[in-house]
Amino acid sequence: MTNNQKVLKFVEDSAALALPDEIVWITGEESQLDALRAEAVKTGELIKLNDELLPGCYLHRTKVNDVARVEDRTFICCKNKEDAGPINYWMDPRQAYELSREIARGRMKGKRMYVIPYSMGVVGSPFSKIGIEVTDSIYVVLNMAIMTRVGTMCLDALGEDGDFIKGFHASCDIDAEKRYIMHFPEDNTIISVNSAYGGNVLLGKKCFALRIASNLGRKEGWMAEHMLILGVTLPSGEKKYVAAAFPSACGKTNLAMLIPPKSFLEKGYSIECVGDDIAWIRVGEDGRLWAANPENGFFGVAPGTNVKSNPNALAATQKGTIFTNVALNTDNMTVWWEGLDKNPPEHCIDWTGKPWDYKKYDKRDKSTCAAHPNSRFTAPAKNCPCVSPEFDSKTGVPLSAIIFGGRRATTTPLVYQSRDWNHGVFVGSIMSSETTAAATGAVGVLRHDPMAMKPFAGYHMGDYWQHWIDMGKKVSNPPKIFNVNWFRTDAEGNFIWPGFGDNMRVLKWIIDRCDGKVDAEETAIGYVPHAEDIDMEGLDIDRATLESILYVDKARWAKEAEEIQGYYTNSIRSRIPQELWDALATLKKNCEE
Repeated sequence: MTNNQKVLKFVEDSAALALPDEIVWITGEESQLDALRAEAVKTGELIKLNDELLPGCYLHRTKVNDVARVEDRTFICCKNKEDAGPINYWMDPRQAYELSREIARGRMKGKRMYVIPYSMGVVGSPFSKIGIEVTDSIYVVLNMAIMTRVGTMCLDALGEDGDFIKGFHASCDIDAEKRYIMHFPEDNTIISVNSAYGGNVLLGKKCFALRIASNLGRKEGWMAEHMLILGVTLPSGEKKYVAAAFPSACGKTNLAMLIPPKSFLEKGYSIECVGDDIAWIRVGEDGRLWAANPENGFFGVAPGTNVKSNPNALAATQKGTIFTNVALNTDNMTVWWEGLDKNPPEHCIDWTGKPWDYKKYDKRDKSTCAAHPNSRFTAPAKNCPCVSPEFDSKTGVPLSAIIFGGRRATTTPLVYQSRDWNHGVFVGSIMSSETTAAATGAVGVLRHDPMAMKPFAGYHMGDYWQHWIDMGKKVSNPPKIFNVNWFRTDAEGNFIWPGFGDNMRVLKWIIDRCDGKVDAEETAIGYVPHAEDIDMEGLDIDRATLESILYVDKARWAKEAEEIQGYYTNSIRSRIPQELWDALATLKKNCEE
């Protein structure tokens, strides 16, 4: 397969540790993947779904103690604890290697070890990076074949001396007390033991594409961001590209695959999805930032995905998809989850493999759900009806705007623009969402998630912000930076802005600002639209209501500034760029005037 001695040594060392009965190299050929699918069905690791209704689709169930990413078992393993920063869990690399080796020693006896050569990004692109993951799980192999570009072409691109990201995964006992997801940024290595859940074991995903890549980007002068990338086609035929970062439950996938309102479609607007989750961003020769999606598929949350909320995402799951921890409709061997439709199947097996009675379902009690609340689909991006023609571009796409967003019931307006790049970094650094009663039992508690990277920055958050500041100095024509908030509520707690496809109205204003077509009002926090510049055709919201969610309340923002200072001081603590302290001082001063 390869003459790269670094690859061969990594595979030999992994096998010497885990002692598999056989080593299988993944070539990427469909015949090999088909044989693995058939074997997984035979062993019960996968359940074949109705090939007429869901061609090439399968269902997988994890163990009940292994259903999500586990932040408190996820470690940055670097020599200096301070380099990991105060919001990452840290472990000394020597301790981490010793611990993981002890857990994994001999744990592939009686099994195969699969060697997966994969590329994050289009093979041969200047954006792309090669990884090698070894695993004992067919489920991992098949998911990686959807989420990344897999096969011998990756080894060819690596050549005989190329460097790569090492990934070792062993399922072991799926023991939650001995579960570790370890990142070694100084060694470009990832180790995952005692999990079989995608977010912990598809090592090209968050582990490589964000935690390791964010550190690589800092060293090499580029950015790895938890961002969607979308293209907007204007009536003129011109295309503009936008990257956007949102914490979970803030509409990220819905925005990436947005369908504009009818009035916009009639005028010639359309949206294309370049990526729904991760953006690797480099400085182009033209002085702009160019972004590429390093992934090849979607790893989406199933519950709540339906024809109304995200028809494009649902369409993407209709063939060649692996569903994880959703319910099985045994009448027709298809899948179901809460929020798919209002017709729960009469004969159904829940995500744990037990019969499910829809009559006992209580939406207030997650334990009565047929599908796990974090159940997933792994779908090929090429299935998405709105996938961009630039999806496989080796050059990426030029960014006109970067958007940050959170879930705030008050304070933050529908949309505002930063004054400049450094102020935009400040805006990203203060991203936060208010918790809901359903999630935490407390309403309105702020959870900070700067740039939506809190769980994913592979080094100190202060250094991460400094890298953003430094990147701004390298770009002569930077994208403009905005913040959006779809979640302002009225006195009864109802959302004021309709969201979903109507977010196109805000996108249009953002693009118009980038093109200098509309003016804005300068406020204490940045530039806010004039109400008349938001296209409201066909939307039943009066001018006064729109103005209310564009209003910047200085008194509220003065309190916000104090909260931000507390967050900086108590949570991040050190290495915060002076530019961000200056932006905070400006905010305070503006709120006093």
